[in-house]
Amino acid sequence: MANFDREEQIKQLHEKRKQATKEKVEEAIKRLTKNSKAINFNSVAQEAGVSKATLYNHQELKERIEFLRTQQGKAFVDSRIKRDENNQNAVIASLKRRIEKLEKKNKELEEENKQLRGKENEKLTDYFAKL
Repeated sequence: MANFDREEQIKQLHEKRKQATKEKVEEAIKRLTKNSKAINFNSVAQEAGVSKATLYNHQELKERIEFLRTQQGKAFVDSRIKRDENNQNAVIASLKRRIEKLEKKNKELEEENKQLRGKENEKLTDYFAKL
């Protein structure tokens, strides 16, 4: 009978440790989420102070981390696409402004060139008229 009590105590101790580990991991996930940090097996293991093997061996924890990692990856991709679109729009607007400035400068230079050619023609005409 003493053996049975010992086995029962070991089982209870194991369950308590298992529950404590789950709570540590859940708290770690909450902290990582709150701080907008990456959720993966490495970060959760480090934050919770448990080994990665522990996370992989607990099916429930493993599935939760995989789910959160996938969700976080999708959110990152979505925000990156939005940021890239905003960035592209800003670049396009900047390039359009630059084109407008260059076209304006080009017209000014064409007008100046036309005036200089006119003056040159006048001088050449005067020069040949004097000969």
